[in-house]
Amino acid sequence: VQSYISRSLDPYLNLSIEHYLLSKSSADSTILFIYKNKPSIVIGRNQNPWQEINLPRLRGVKSGEIAALSGLETIDIVRRRSGGGTVFHDEGNINWSVICPPANFSRDKHAEMVVRALRGLGVGRARVNERHDIVLDQGPDSQKREDVPNKDTHRTPFTVDDQSAPAPLKVSGSAYKLTRMRSLHHATCLLSSPNLKVIPQYLRSPLKKHLTARGVESVSSPVGNIGVDLDSFVGAVETQFEKMYGEKTQMTECGDELLEEPFVKKGYEELKSLDWIYGQTPQFTI
Repeated sequence: VQSYISRSLDPYLNLSIEHYLLSKSSADSTILFIYKNKPSIVIGRNQNPWQEINLPRLRGVKSGEIAALSGLETIDIVRRRSGGGTVFHDEGNINWSVICPPANFSRDKHAEMVVRALRGLGVGRARVNERHDIVLDQGPDSQKREDVPNKDTHRTPFTVDDQSAPAPLKVSGSAYKLTRMRSLHHATCLLSSPNLKVIPQYLRSPLKKHLTARGVESVSSPVGNIGVDLDSFVGAVETQFEKMYGEKTQMTECGDELLEEPFVKKGYEELKSLDWIYGQTPQFTI
């Protein structure tokens, strides 16, 4: 049982370190990896950037035309190696991943672990939904239920089944990669992103209605911040990880020095290549 935290904010490096841990770690090991990235849009392995991203607006950011509007000077485009939908990363979002043997994997297991960590920090509205995401229920305090046990990670006292009620706010979305010997569950977690209001501007492509595309389309959801600080979150998740696997760990820092590892460097250069970012797009027509 091992745990790591990255010092780097480079999304290409952090995803390459994660891939290294997935590919090169012992088959019977279980690993927690935590990292955050500078502003970036991360698309799934089988997604179309022209369909998922407002590329004209992104070019405006890179040229400085609209940086003052959003406070964002640069936004990287990253295609990860796992499936799932498009997400926006910034320094107010923390990413967590668990790598384990396939026998220990389920799509809810580690999301439930993070929900228990959040509830331990006083976030009583956090739960895992039917899509395996973590959401914050928005039911009113006046309708708080007393019959929901705290150990139920799929319902809260504020869960409302009425479709007319305010929708839960998504705070964590997941993606997965499964191999014969290893499984990866990684996810975002919105702690204090300053960019919630502008994120939709970058994730609504003006070309989407003109494309007929194969691959995976993202599912839009209302999002929100959890409002806990980074150190508290990391400590709570590490504690729940240790409880789940019954072993104390020492959080190990890592970063740019891993670019000296040939496997990491090769993966880093691949993720940054235009052939990977755009050339791996599934077939589409206009």
